[in-house]
Amino acid sequence: MNISSKQLRKEWIDFYVKRGHVDVGAASLVSDGSTGAMFNVAGMQPLMPYLLGKKHPMGTRLCNVQGCVRTNDIESIGDKSHLSFFEMMGSWSLGDYFKKERCQWSYELLTEVFKFDRDHLAATVFAGDEDAPRDEEGAKYRIESGFKPENVFYLPKEDNWWGLEYGPCGPDSEMFYVKDVAPCGPDCRPGCHCGKYTEIGNDVFMQYEKHQDGTLTPLEKKNVDTGWGLERNLAFLNGIDDVYKTDLFAPVISYIEKAANVKYDDNEKSTKSMRIIADHTRTGVMLIGDSAKLLPSNTGAGYVLRRLIRRAVRHGRMLGLKTADYLNIATKYIDDIYNEAYPLLPKNKEFILNELEKEIERFEATLENGMKEYKKITEALKAEKKNAIDGKSAFRLYDTFGFPLELTIEMAEEEGLKVDEEGFKAASEEARALARENAAFAQKTETDVFDSLDEKITTKYVGYDKLTVDAKIVAISDGEKLVNELAAGQSGVIITDTTSFYATMGGQKGDKGVIALGNEDAFAVEEAIKVPGDRVGHIGTAKKAVKVGDAVTMKVDNALHTATCKNHSATHLLQAALQEVLGKDVHQQGSYQDPERTRFDFTYGNAVSKDDLKKVEAIVNAKIAEALDVNTEVLSIEEAKKTGAMALFGEKYGDTVRVVSMGDFSKEFCGGTHVKNTGDIANFKIVSEGGVAAGVRRIEAITGANVIAYYKKLEEELEAASAAAKTQPSNLADKVNSMMAEIKKLNSELESLKAKAAKEAVGDVLDQATEVKGVKLLAVSVPGVDMNGLRDLSDQLSDKLGGGVVFLASEADGKVNLVAKATDDAIAKGAHAGNLIKAVAGLVGGGGGGRPNMAQAGGKNPAGIPEAIGAVKTNLEGMLI
Repeated sequence: MNISSKQLRKEWIDFYVKRGHVDVGAASLVSDGSTGAMFNVAGMQPLMPYLLGKKHPMGTRLCNVQGCVRTNDIESIGDKSHLSFFEMMGSWSLGDYFKKERCQWSYELLTEVFKFDRDHLAATVFAGDEDAPRDEEGAKYRIESGFKPENVFYLPKEDNWWGLEYGPCGPDSEMFYVKDVAPCGPDCRPGCHCGKYTEIGNDVFMQYEKHQDGTLTPLEKKNVDTGWGLERNLAFLNGIDDVYKTDLFAPVISYIEKAANVKYDDNEKSTKSMRIIADHTRTGVMLIGDSAKLLPSNTGAGYVLRRLIRRAVRHGRMLGLKTADYLNIATKYIDDIYNEAYPLLPKNKEFILNELEKEIERFEATLENGMKEYKKITEALKAEKKNAIDGKSAFRLYDTFGFPLELTIEMAEEEGLKVDEEGFKAASEEARALARENAAFAQKTETDVFDSLDEKITTKYVGYDKLTVDAKIVAISDGEKLVNELAAGQSGVIITDTTSFYATMGGQKGDKGVIALGNEDAFAVEEAIKVPGDRVGHIGTAKKAVKVGDAVTMKVDNALHTATCKNHSATHLLQAALQEVLGKDVHQQGSYQDPERTRFDFTYGNAVSKDDLKKVEAIVNAKIAEALDVNTEVLSIEEAKKTGAMALFGEKYGDTVRVVSMGDFSKEFCGGTHVKNTGDIANFKIVSEGGVAAGVRRIEAITGANVIAYYKKLEEELEAASAAAKTQPSNLADKVNSMMAEIKKLNSELESLKAKAAKEAVGDVLDQATEVKGVKLLAVSVPGVDMNGLRDLSDQLSDKLGGGVVFLASEADGKVNLVAKATDDAIAKGAHAGNLIKAVAGLVGGGGGGRPNMAQAGGKNPAGIPEAIGAVKTNLEGMLI
């Protein structure tokens, strides 16, 4: 059948509205954060609270078409099917109808609306296991609805089960179109990748609750979740195997063809670029025009948006597109393709185009110089015969020229190069540390204006004991000079006679909070800092007018302060644990704590092994579990030294110091703030370990709620990986090992087939051998052979030739491989394989060289192979004596 995207959406909604469903509309593409994901990545995601039991205000029968954004497989985008934005057509029963109605309606939708015939439909149901029985009921209703019994297949849990770690779960049932092609074997069935079965949609039956002990009990209210991918089904229903040929993309592809003077499908490389431009620009339009009005940035969802836009621009540059072209493409999506389905796009058109243009121009301004820098880096690598861009160079491309790391990786892969991602992270952290130091310096210089104050004006700090205290403002600066007052909205630095705010010092970030006037917050404190003269400055912005002499209340943000305390106390435990595992020679070289994490630099000559890191982490968590009291004493420097407390090497201390003890395990000089008991830290996780200088290592770690968030993210990634591998998380390692073994086996078989094909392709190639000045020469093209196969083949042919020169060229995967081999007798007469390769490689768009007896090269221009082979004889002739 022929159906447009607009018709398909309408048919879906109309079908369900006629059956008592309410169209709830599409939610924002940007997630509310409740699931831990940045974007809505599935049709059911916005409805999860209602699938988990919450009552939906619009009833128990719902439907919609939900836009989704998924970029975890962005490298795959450029083929015929992968997309970063896609639409899911969904319907739901929240404790209303169940399998009988669902199966009947799915069959009616397939046969009455989309005109599939019974003979070409198949369905799968859950095969059962030790936890849950076979879904006989699902199979029964599939057959009763109209599916042929022989076309209903029972598949295992990895194929036909949906569920979270705990909570609602149940069997699912997928529907497939059966093509009129022979099965690939006796086990051919839905889920097989031979092409006989094409998935259409999925019905999930949530009928159980999974408990923490792993047992399942029936749910009192059962739910159904149905999902069909719009783009995939649109292509399929129109008899197309390429989503970019549907009406969702065809006008854009047509525009790119004219603007770039290229034809879609003519060239694999340009076609891939056209798809990437069409997809990424569409997703950019959708995200900027969304109700969340997402903007490009360097963090979170904004970073993903920036990466998509800049990747589109790079591929557009390869085709010769200009800024106006992207805006014209965006306009087609806004005005023509999605104007009805997403009315926010026309409404936000000016905003979308302005923001898109700004981001493109930002990138274009640095792209040319960035590409020059990139070329300089890669040419230097090739000259040095290295194959990896170092982390500092990759970071320079990011920091100076705006190249997202992933863009550099993609460009490098196109040239057979790698990128040192760990080195990039280290360079990034180094830059952040420098920025923090520069910011601290800037804040310090701002406080010079307070030098003229009477030396009797000081700040009493009481934050060790309480986080709220009454005080009086004794001085104000607008950042440049002393002032008597700050107006609402004005930024500055306030000094009070008393404060509960800890000032940035000793690696611990200063507190945040508010300064209140009466019952109203008057000044938002972004950071408390040390000011010369035993004073504390509170940097921030006035919410209402404040002046010198005002009686105020200092209120520290308790949650952020507590999180920082946990990280600081954990750092003390970490240092003691490192000394216990690695030895007493471990000493602190620097540290930093804020509400998010702790960073600890220490002396140690080698990378810390994984086993030792596990031991350190286990010791810290054990001490947290022991709930050790954290005690603080103020002692003279001499008394403190006698206690055996650790002091920071090179640090200057006053006459008295604070000594912080955690049971008998840790004792350090420290002026920072801490928890009352190690049990308050809750938990501790090391997230990274690496080198920062010769003999200095760095550990970054998290505590408390940040650990829970960390494991939640890991769990989601594990679930995603398990789903991709079609197995349970507990079986993922075994499944991956099995897949790797299978890949290894297939690669081995592939190599054997390539070798066999190469031999067959050569045939009686020896008949093509000629003689040049008494030296035998065989120069031929062998299609589809990689470099390894070509080298092996040159050895075989050289042996059969009985001496002389063998030159082989091959096109494989759109690239050119060249190999030359010369035997000793030919070398004695002047032949040189390396010079021969060097002389002809340019004809195939490459370069290379090698030894007199063996050389190889790669190239990018397969069209030049005949000319290269023809030039071999002439160049060899010039070499021979």
